[in-house]
Amino acid sequence: MSKLAMIAFGGNALLRSGQKGTFQEQVENVERTCENLVPLLKQGYQIVIGHGNGPQVGNGLLRHQAGELEHALPAQPMDFCGAETQGSIAYLIETGMDRVLSRNQLDNKVVSLVTRVEVAADDPMFQNPTKPVGPFYAQKPQDGAVYKEDPKGRGWRKVVASPVPIGIQNVDLVGRLAREGYVVVTVGGGGIPVVRTENGLKGVEAVIDKDLASALCATWIGADEFYILTDVPKVYINFRKEGEMALDTLTVAQAKQYLAEGQFAEGSMAPKVRAGILFIENGGKQCIITEAGELGNASCGTRIVQ
Repeated sequence: MSKLAMIAFGGNALLRSGQKGTFQEQVENVERTCENLVPLLKQGYQIVIGHGNGPQVGNGLLRHQAGELEHALPAQPMDFCGAETQGSIAYLIETGMDRVLSRNQLDNKVVSLVTRVEVAADDPMFQNPTKPVGPFYAQKPQDGAVYKEDPKGRGWRKVVASPVPIGIQNVDLVGRLAREGYVVVTVGGGGIPVVRTENGLKGVEAVIDKDLASALCATWIGADEFYILTDVPKVYINFRKEGEMALDTLTVAQAKQYLAEGQFAEGSMAPKVRAGILFIENGGKQCIITEAGELGNASCGTRIVQ
């Protein structure tokens, strides 16, 4: 029986350090990442892909700002920018994956879903926005949004909430399409954040962690394995310090202990480990955190297990 795997693309799947983010650069990056999925596909895995969109949303906000200043075009809210980037990145992934499938004579098809992800309107993170988005400003803008001064002296930057995902729209369709043999792209950028109102779902200014959203999706579609792709081959303790050690296996209890000790940096490995814990505690078999190039190796990455 085929296994179902959820795979969360890391940021370097789209943009590499030092790149400007041209269309051609992103297509080439995505294609290289998709090539790394071939060993799993050839082993008969069914695959669902989640991805980040941080730099792309920032660029989108800049474009909207420039359009408003230069051409009097109304700037759109963050949930709209999230939908824009979900669609454009999904197009890049579909393009790259189609090329890879054809080159490897695989007959899978690729389908993308622009996905709304529900968060709680009373999530405490709305009272304490911490997620930086968009450009840096020399002076603090007076537009009613929340801005924080960059500790590295680069100026002021808008911050928004990063609430916990609690629901994924059409997640049943994601699982069904994957089991029918489609490579499914969903929960892009963590999903378009929405809250439930008496008039239906409404978009909000927020950013959902893409690894948490991918973990939730993996849980609800009944994935056997959850892969989180990053730029290091394994999870480390004492990373880049004396006593650095790569971890082959982490139990949930060990992962929680290391998190409490501050072994994993926020904004880097900590959210990935938390996403792995979420998946395992909700019935997943194993979460593998690794580099894309290691996929398919029996001993790849760090495995989080019960």
